[in-house]
Amino acid sequence: MPERPYTLLSCCVSIDGYIGKAASRLFLSNDADFDRVDAVRASCDAILIGATTVRTDNPRLLVRSDARREERAARGLPESPMKVTVTRRAELDARADFFRVGDAEKLVYCASPWVAAARDRLGPVATVVDAGDNVEMRTLTTDLAARGVDRLMVEGGGTVHTQFLTEDIVDELQLTVAPIFVGDSEAPRFVRDGTFPWNPARRAELVEVQKLGDVVLLRYALSARFQEAERGDGC
Repeated sequence: MPERPYTLLSCCVSIDGYIGKAASRLFLSNDADFDRVDAVRASCDAILIGATTVRTDNPRLLVRSDARREERAARGLPESPMKVTVTRRAELDARADFFRVGDAEKLVYCASPWVAAARDRLGPVATVVDAGDNVEMRTLTTDLAARGVDRLMVEGGGTVHTQFLTEDIVDELQLTVAPIFVGDSEAPRFVRDGTFPWNPARRAELVEVQKLGDVVLLRYALSARFQEAERGDGC
């Protein structure tokens, strides 16, 4: 069994690198890219987002296509992938769509001091996992692998992106650029400050550029596992 799942980070950003507005949700993508993302979701075992994204965007994280849901069901899988979120204080509403919608398992990785409170609040709608005093993404993904997750999709937000990328546990980055500017320094960005493995001395490998209507998809291979997955040798 792999030490951790094949990890794909997917995000849509504005030209100036933002993923939203300061006070409201911002839809950056278009229908063609939404359908592409839907296909990627259908290919994964789990989708992970941060608690802030659960609170601010209230996403459902479901596979939308009937055909893709049917194909998953025919393979004995839930119609949509497992939902995973990570939090320190578990300030999450059990009525959020993340928990309320869909038949897939929901996991909440929570820092140890708040696990009891998280289980009181979320126990009826999710499995709360004690992630230790300091939640680390490498440890979290190792636990996901032990739960049978072979392919993980990470969808935000900026703090989660930063943690995964700085820990060097992303195998593939799918970055869609939308033709707009946000121009608000208070708005959330794709990543926060950090020490990233990809820099002038180690440039990320661009493997595909695809125009999807008025947005452009950039695919980067961030580990050797990308090539294995493309050949079908890996996940």
